[in-house]
Amino acid sequence: MMGKFFGFLQQKSSILKWLFFIFLAGTVCFDFFVPRHGHGHFFGDSIIGFWGFFGLIGCLVMIIFCKGIAHSFLMKDVDYYWEDEDEGIVR
Repeated sequence: MMGKFFGFLQQKSSILKWLFFIFLAGTVCFDFFVPRHGHGHFFGDSIIGFWGFFGLIGCLVMIIFCKGIAHSFLMKDVDYYWEDEDEGIVR
């Protein structure tokens, strides 16, 4: 059942992507109409769309950082499992 559901989502990925974009645009537009009472607790509370932009930048930074960690620790050389021709041993 889950396989069919994920297969359906994969087939309709472009539609799903546009639905998420529309939802994101709707939440940013909704932020224009939310009443702001006085000054906020944080700096970004008074700026329209700040927390959405902050979340987007935070996610992008985490993705780049985690990819850097994964490449530095998990990635092996191309010939890591090949036989060493000089010594005749397998690493």
